[in-house]
Amino acid sequence: MTDSVAVEIGDDYVATIELRRPPNNFFSLEMIAGIADALESLDDDPRSRAAVLCAQGKHFCAGADFSPGGIGYTTEDLYAAAVRIFRTHTPVVAAVHGAAVGGGLGLALTADFRVAAPEARFSANFARLGFHQGFGLSVTLPRLVGPQAAADLLYTGWRVPGEEAASLGLADRLVAREKVRDEAHAMAREIAMSAPLAVRSIRATLRGDLADQVEAAVAHEHREQDRLQRTADFAEGSRAMAERRTPEFRGE
Repeated sequence: MTDSVAVEIGDDYVATIELRRPPNNFFSLEMIAGIADALESLDDDPRSRAAVLCAQGKHFCAGADFSPGGIGYTTEDLYAAAVRIFRTHTPVVAAVHGAAVGGGLGLALTADFRVAAPEARFSANFARLGFHQGFGLSVTLPRLVGPQAAADLLYTGWRVPGEEAASLGLADRLVAREKVRDEAHAMAREIAMSAPLAVRSIRATLRGDLADQVEAAVAHEHREQDRLQRTADFAEGSRAMAERRTPEFRGE
């Protein structure tokens, strides 16, 4: 357990990994590395067969904090921790009670399943900020919703509400906000009731070389993010977000 991440294992073989950077659960290296640490530990713990990834506060995860002084880590280190998450073996159900935005959407898609509320919002808002998607979304988003829907989400930054997220396949179950965590736990408990060696074997077959694909993708994503973050459009996108207005991009 760290200041950003708490882990608890129940007597039903379900672990709970809780993000504790409310209200928005913006990224920190400690938080993402803490999730990776937790899952690596759970992989070796016979008391755990499935996990719930949930969060305190208003939102599941709002990704990177682009306000002045908000980012205190390197992208290389953050993405290295993200790849570690993809290389773990414990099935994960994410409980998305608020927004999963930008890299926060990427974090939600590390999970095997997502339980969401109608009030939840899923958004790959990178283009509206003036830069490239990250956290492996180049691989995970089209894998989940198909290439056409992924292109729509990435080009427009469309904020997808819970009902539409369920129809797209971003959310696997839709329940009232106050029941999201309980439903995610119930889903994880159903997984934990199956033979654990069989579940891990099936999961490995279905995911295939996903972790390797993500590792290659984040290297490319980082290069493009670094290039585009030096543009006037990115500066305008960041200002517009902070000022809560529509950006006026100039293609520069």
